[in-house]
Amino acid sequence: MYIGIDLGGTNIAVGMVDDNGKILAQESLPTLSGRSYKEIVKDMAALCEKVAQQSGHSMKDVDAIGIGSPGAIDSKNGVVVFAGNLKFEKAPIAGEMKKYFNIPVHLENDANAAAYGEYAVCGHDAESFVFITLGTGVGGGIIIDGQIYRGFNGAGAEIGHMTLKMDGHPCTCGRKGCFEVYASVTALIEQTSQAMKEDPETMMNDWVRENGHVSGRTAFECAVKGDAAAAMVRDEYIRYIAEGVISIINIFQPDMLVIGGGISKEGDVILKPLKDYVSKGDFNKFMEKTNIQTAKLFNDAGIIGAALAAKNNI
Repeated sequence: MYIGIDLGGTNIAVGMVDDNGKILAQESLPTLSGRSYKEIVKDMAALCEKVAQQSGHSMKDVDAIGIGSPGAIDSKNGVVVFAGNLKFEKAPIAGEMKKYFNIPVHLENDANAAAYGEYAVCGHDAESFVFITLGTGVGGGIIIDGQIYRGFNGAGAEIGHMTLKMDGHPCTCGRKGCFEVYASVTALIEQTSQAMKEDPETMMNDWVRENGHVSGRTAFECAVKGDAAAAMVRDEYIRYIAEGVISIINIFQPDMLVIGGGISKEGDVILKPLKDYVSKGDFNKFMEKTNIQTAKLFNDAGIIGAALAAKNNI
């Protein structure tokens, strides 16, 4: 038995996970970021006890705890070097957790943990595997020969911060034109809002009046109903994703590339045009192609990946 913890800026999600990556029990609490790391770890420990009990076990049955945290992570020493949304700086999360439980604790970047979860459950036969998650930002992870690629300093695989457009839109990282500012759901919402301003007749305006706000679903749902402005937003957004995917494939030529995040639930609506666009731009025209798929685990990927990374001590 293993416990996976997905520590986010909004919620702490904890699950008891078996040897096959199945979640047996799951609980969550608000993170209430801004608190000290000791207070947050105390809540994490309480949730660990709770999911162990709910699954019919105790902490004595748990072989390891895995934690996925945002920010720059020193996995070797179990330290969150810096996490802006948690206000952590040099926080020894693994060491603090060991004060509660005398079992191994593995700390990993949250995007890497989610990538490893998708890999372990859906892509474990792949020698090279890339995961891209489209959400508030764009994150991801790279798995090579079963190991998470972190770079020499633990900060590798920042997929969202490769340049898509030189001198393009400003990014929160301080640069301009990052993949994240065109392919995140935040970007999609901005693109949708702009299209609504330019075309007062688009049914997206009606959709927002009915639903209360613009979301990542607005353009996709209206495009299905035949709205031309929504279709333009949707198609341009998919092209932005595809341009980033092409660059990643041209560098790594991975066996499998998986698109995650809530927008991936659109399935073939995204996947088919994405594959068509990528096939035209992929530098490799003559050899076997990367298998591009949408995610299978969705919100559970972080919990499962953190648990299995701890299990395999990667």
